[in-house]
Amino acid sequence: MAVTRCTKMAYSSADEMVFGKATKPVKAGLGLEIGAGYTTPEVNYAPRPEAGASKEKLVKEYERITTDIMARMVQIGAPSVVLETEHVQQMSNHPDWGAAVAHAQKTIMEDYHDEYGIKCALRHTIGDIRESRDFLQLRGDKYNTFMEAFEQCAQNGADMLSVESMGGKEVFDYAILRNDMAGVLFGIGVLGSMDMEMIWSDIADVAKKNNVVAAGDTDCAQANTAMFIAGGLLDKNLAHTIAIIARAISAARSLVAYEAGATGPGKDCGYENTIVKSVAGVPIAQEGKTSTCAHSDLMGNLTMQCCDLWSNESVEYHGEFGGTTVQCWSETLAYDCALMNVALNSGNEKVLRDMFTASDMYRDAQGYVLSYQNAYRVGEAIAKSGNDIYVRAKNAALESIAIVEEGAKGKLELSRFETKALADAKAAFEGLTDDKDKFMSDCLDKYKKEVKVFLPENYGL
Repeated sequence: MAVTRCTKMAYSSADEMVFGKATKPVKAGLGLEIGAGYTTPEVNYAPRPEAGASKEKLVKEYERITTDIMARMVQIGAPSVVLETEHVQQMSNHPDWGAAVAHAQKTIMEDYHDEYGIKCALRHTIGDIRESRDFLQLRGDKYNTFMEAFEQCAQNGADMLSVESMGGKEVFDYAILRNDMAGVLFGIGVLGSMDMEMIWSDIADVAKKNNVVAAGDTDCAQANTAMFIAGGLLDKNLAHTIAIIARAISAARSLVAYEAGATGPGKDCGYENTIVKSVAGVPIAQEGKTSTCAHSDLMGNLTMQCCDLWSNESVEYHGEFGGTTVQCWSETLAYDCALMNVALNSGNEKVLRDMFTASDMYRDAQGYVLSYQNAYRVGEAIAKSGNDIYVRAKNAALESIAIVEEGAKGKLELSRFETKALADAKAAFEGLTDDKDKFMSDCLDKYKKEVKVFLPENYGL
């Protein structure tokens, strides 16, 4: 499989990066361009659990969701919208269910586009169903069903294909609970990247064959897990400094999708996407203050800094005073995008971007590293060893540590707990070899013994 590694930056400086513009814009769906000078809301939703009882019920639920969003967008005069359907497991385990939903949704969207001229596109995020109760089965029977789900959605109306892939998670879960930095690096940076290379080469082929967009992945399974365990400023389950190191490593992993043929837009819950955009130049979706219906993140404005699509994460479909949840959240997203688009049209985008960034940059180590100026530095650390998936992931970790250390000398406050965790992590990373083969063989020996669900054959090892 041909993979073209990213070894240089897409932008000559961090200051070139803004919301609504990407060096490689993407055309998708009905009249929509992403990263071509304007931002678009991307609404993300989940059906009520009882709707999954049958294929017919599920299709009806998604028809209601789609009609609600499209009608509200036209009602308030929003020029564009993306709908993201994150598959419930029935839709990926039974590819014909996902296909039926995509077809039903696209039919409604086409009607609204024809009638009102609203630009729109449909993203389907296939569930990574390669997980059984006991272990990941990344290759084999489940893989075929997984790929069939992409194929059928692409044939039946989905404009963009995404996934939140799970490769490396079995080792990562073990390692993150033990503050084992080598394991975190191996799980995300090495195993995650190896699995991404396999699946994204295949997804890109499916997309090309069906003339749709291979959009991108997110390290939800690992970096977001670390962010959620780290929690807020009162929580001490996991140091936030460790969570941001995991996130920096995840950028090296999420980048692989684009090296294997994806074009963006990267998916909303990839908080690493600003780093990825700096290297690959692809458009990105982001979520922040608008994802409070799903989780808290300590950087709700900052994430808007370079987004091309602005999303709400996932909200369950039900009624609110202002309409259904999808109507309320899509309207909020659309007004945020209207503000960004006015900034772009009036030449004030960098002022607004810097305000978004400054409002959260010193709240927490995670926002500090992901502020676009620092995200760009992590991108440079990845690109300079872009051909070696291990070394570039390690570089990303070390650069994020250096950035937090610098921040702590200024306005970024770190507790004793955070400072100690950072120092321990730094020592662990500095102690690692630069030789990928040695690192691989050490990790294979260790985790085959310690993690009984880790199967090297999942990764072709």
